[in-house]
Amino acid sequence: MDILTAIQQRHSVRSYLDKQIEDFKISQLNALAKECNEQSGLDIQVVTNHPDAFDNFLARYGKIKGAQNYIAMVGNKGKDLHEKVGYFGQKLVLLAQQLGLNTCWLGLSYSKRKSRVVVKTGQKLACIICFGYGANQGVQHKNKPLDKVCKMDENTPQWFKDGMSAVMLAPTAINQQKFWFEQKNGIVTAKAKTGPYSKMDLGIAKLHFEIGAGTHNFVWQK
Repeated sequence: MDILTAIQQRHSVRSYLDKQIEDFKISQLNALAKECNEQSGLDIQVVTNHPDAFDNFLARYGKIKGAQNYIAMVGNKGKDLHEKVGYFGQKLVLLAQQLGLNTCWLGLSYSKRKSRVVVKTGQKLACIICFGYGANQGVQHKNKPLDKVCKMDENTPQWFKDGMSAVMLAPTAINQQKFWFEQKNGIVTAKAKTGPYSKMDLGIAKLHFEIGAGTHNFVWQK
């Protein structure tokens, strides 16, 4: 499965089968987590066979069933933490999809106290991503009209349109899609609007945009 197919087929899944994940798949996730940590300065941790993290009211309220594996998105506190968490966390989500696994981003539906996550002084556990073999494949989320999330006209290049097609498949908290993209002369501006986890959502959306548009076609506005 190539990366664009993974983007198209990946949907949030909250119910999981009691099925062991093969060691080679865990190894690939750990290897990518290590690579992401080296690139970003994050402290991403992959935890397996630990259902206790989902043994609380919030997990039940969030309808999380059968989950026992998760990726803890940990990093140094700072204004750029959440965007980095979204960007690099989604890399792991898409790899999991390519490996035949299902995932769900969780901001609250788990127990921090019962988790096996190491959070050092100055760090923060921003969220976790549960993963495993889903009891289903999830469903496509609803989208806002394109003109609510980006600026396009008759002169908009195809690469920008392709990038936005991938962005519209990006998961966001409560399907809010609170971001804005526009481009001028190959320079793309992407901003988060106000909303819960909107900066994390922006990081996810920016990764999708890069995959859809091709990083050789544009540069990000600094």
